[in-house]
Amino acid sequence: MAAGISNRVREIAEVRDLPESEVFEQALERGLEDLWEDLVSLGSSTANSTARTPSSASVGRKSSERSESVMSSRKTSTGA
Repeated sequence: MAAGISNRVREIAEVRDLPESEVFEQALERGLEDLWEDLVSLGSSTANSTARTPSSASVGRKSSERSESVMSSRKTSTGA
């Protein structure tokens, strides 16, 4: 898996003419934004179905569905 990630980073760096370290930084920032959105923006609304509709409209259906999936898996893994 690490080799695959390194290859992807190298390819992105070459295409965008960026240092590999910058590609890693951008990937980390993008991933953290997704995780933060899942946790903060949608985490509380998935527990309350009435709040889900406005939240999913503001962040998009795909993000809302991903967050619901994450929250379901957390409930399953924690026994909640």
